[in-house]
Amino acid sequence: MAIMKWTDTQDIAIELYEKYPDVDPQYVNFPDMHKWILALEDFDDDPHQSGEKILEAIQMAWIDEAS
Repeated sequence: MAIMKWTDTQDIAIELYEKYPDVDPQYVNFPDMHKWILALEDFDDDPHQSGEKILEAIQMAWIDEAS
């Protein structure tokens, strides 16, 4: 897979779903999700470039992926 940036919300959501299949994304807090995203093997972006809107978009995509 190509290197992911914060703007790759769908790709990040898919990776989170595959890495944490038993987690309900509705109940993941943003600080934990932020750490999990930074730990993804194919993720490489500035940790400080994410904000609530980006994390919310990733969470919504993850919820869609999990349903």
